[in-house]
Amino acid sequence: MRDAKQTGYAPKLTAGVTPVQRLEATSRSVPCDGEIAGPGLGHPRVWLRINDGEQEVTCPYCSITYVLKAGAGGDDHH
Repeated sequence: MRDAKQTGYAPKLTAGVTPVQRLEATSRSVPCDGEIAGPGLGHPRVWLRINDGEQEVTCPYCSITYVLKAGAGGDDHH
């Protein structure tokens, strides 16, 4: 996955391109291995970060979008 601090790029939802699969996240650090799409359809596990001031992040491999649950993520300081 690209490092947003080095490239200025972080995965974002793109209307009309990104699938509409959205999952609720309870933390700003979210693991994704794509297995939610179905057994054997996964990808290498990556840790995605929902940045401060943002409410979602989209996996660059499988395009699943993780949406931060209301009130969650305030204590994630990694």
